[in-house]
Amino acid sequence: MEFWAEIVGQTDAVRILQQEAAAPGSHAWLITGPPGSGRSNLAFRFAAALIARDESEREAVFAQVRARTHPDLGVLTTQKLLIDIKAAREIVTTAHYSPAAGRYRVIVIEDADRMPERTSNVLLKALEEPPERTIWILCAPSEADLLPTIRSRARSLRLVTPSTADIAKLLHERDGIDEVAAERAARLAQSHIGMARRLATDPDSMQRRDRTIEIALGIETLGDAMRAAASLLKVAEADAAAITELLDTREREDAVRSLGLAPGAAIPAQMRSQMKALEEDQKRRATRSLRDGIDRILTDLLSLYRDVLLRALGADPELVNLEQAGRIEELAERWSAEQALAMVTAIETARERLARSVTPGLVLEALFASVVMSKIAGAEQYV
Repeated sequence: MEFWAEIVGQTDAVRILQQEAAAPGSHAWLITGPPGSGRSNLAFRFAAALIARDESEREAVFAQVRARTHPDLGVLTTQKLLIDIKAAREIVTTAHYSPAAGRYRVIVIEDADRMPERTSNVLLKALEEPPERTIWILCAPSEADLLPTIRSRARSLRLVTPSTADIAKLLHERDGIDEVAAERAARLAQSHIGMARRLATDPDSMQRRDRTIEIALGIETLGDAMRAAASLLKVAEADAAAITELLDTREREDAVRSLGLAPGAAIPAQMRSQMKALEEDQKRRATRSLRDGIDRILTDLLSLYRDVLLRALGADPELVNLEQAGRIEELAERWSAEQALAMVTAIETARERLARSVTPGLVLEALFASVVMSKIAGAEQYV
């Protein structure tokens, strides 16, 4: 089970996939779970286990799978809002190739919920008549995000949200993070595995998150709101740039290593197409990274106002933002539960606007104007 050790809090799912990897019986899988539950990581681990000819090969195969360079792996993903039909047609064509080195050819579709209906129909035809030695793995937040016809042709596996304790334990044992710091990172990340690791290992990421909460708590006037929107836009830009640079460097290193090249070596002509495809993916990711950064900020703010709401309701839960307990209590005393709930709703509205490609700066300005209105209403009530 060491091969699956980094899959946190998904004991039942790992057991099922371990058995399936030994004797595959389904040609398509749908792995669902909330953001940060590890569905993509699990999908690629499963893909490596299916491709490897025996368990001793799994780690070596996974290294290639992670770098997206294994000849028996196909990946359909996008850095855009939607997966386009052309990309779907191309991946469906490759589904009919026989495995070149392993037991099975595996095609992973990340964010399968981003397929519009006509793109899904292209995939549907492939799932209805699957090649004998090809296995599909689809990932999405929930089954409801896909067409019923797609869902009916895939075996579903639902993941659960990992506990804070499980993630903190992983950070401590795998990454050597101090137990107190690991607990804080897992709690602030709200059980999102990837974000927890970033907060625990990258001081700049933790500082950016702390700055986000401080800015939000300091808003009192409309002028504060506009300055806060501008400041957090800069925070998001810095966060997005840091993530993009980190991922780009790691992916390139993995790709070069998997191709058997020394660091810094020239890329042979016959391998340049693979590196070019990687670079194009990275460029597309860069164009979307800012919106992802804004969404992370909104998620952090949602945790803040969720803490205020629960305190305003008189509940005594474990706070996500425990370090701000005093200021959260102060807001909860000034605001009614309805006002706190209105802020939670305003953040959800902001996330919807962001998904509809509304300008990020305008999204933040509208949100923080709502903060001011809630604080004014709270102050009047308090008086």
